[in-house]
Parts: sequence; C-alpha cells; structure tokens
Amino acid sequence: MPLKLLPIRLHCRALVSILNKVFANDLANGELDFLLDRSVAIEVSDLSLCYRLTLKGSRFTENSKQTDDDLMIRASLYDFMSLASRKVDPDTLVFQRRLVMEGDTELGLALKNYLDALDIESSRVLSMIESASTKLMPVYKKLFG
Repeated sequence: MPLKLLPIRLHCRALVSILNKVFANDLANGELDFLLDRSVAIEVSDLSLCYRLTLKGSRFTENSKQTDDDLMIRASLYDFMSLASRKVDPDTLVFQRRLVMEGDTELGLALKNYLDALDIESSRVLSMIESASTKLMPVYKKLFG
C-alpha cells in the first residue's frame, strides 16, 4: 500500500490538517470539546497503521506519546471506507466485530453520536470523502479481496 511507503508522521500530519479544516466550525464552537486532552487512536488493522490524535485547545494534533489511549478505534481500511461512504452503519460493524472500540465507553459513544449527527451534504469536503470512498471500495475489494 502506498501509505506504508511514507513515514507515519507524514500522513498523520496530513490527517490532522484535514480534520482541522473539515471540523473548523465545530472546533471553534466547542462541539468537540469532549475530546479535549484525550488520546484517540485510529488503527487501520490491515495496513498496520495507527494514528494517535488529541485535541489541544481548538485544534487536533498528533499525539506522539506512547501512553495508554483513552479510546482505540480499529477496523480494516475497507470497513473505514464503508463507514465514510455510508454503505454500512457503524453499529452493524461493531456487532460483526469488524469495528472495535476499546477504552473509555462514554468517550466512544460521544464520538459516535457526534459523527452520526454530521450533515455530510452541507460539507463539500465530507461529500468528497464519501464520494471517493464509494468509488474506491470496488477497486480495493478487487485488488485485496
């Protein structure tokens, strides 16, 4: 996979930059304050990649500390694409044990509820991510089964 060829810090910084742009209004309005100083790890299991993020002030940053994460979210790239394209409900993946959330249950539920309430149609970037995921899923499935 191309992502594995690049240092993790490079694409983690790109992810942080994208998150800060996509959620700029919500960050400014304090809607994500439940994540303040909390460590959230996003693990893409089939790529052996793990992104550790935290919210400092009103910006996401990379959390490079190797401490215990408050919340770990783990799934395959395909399952994350399925979520981004809204082809599958997160609860379905949890019950099928394809999406795993470990750690602070209350934090995980708050994050899930926030993401469920997002109005994807009103965000050009989120709409683009949804569209790209929808288009890439068949390619990924064909290449990696």
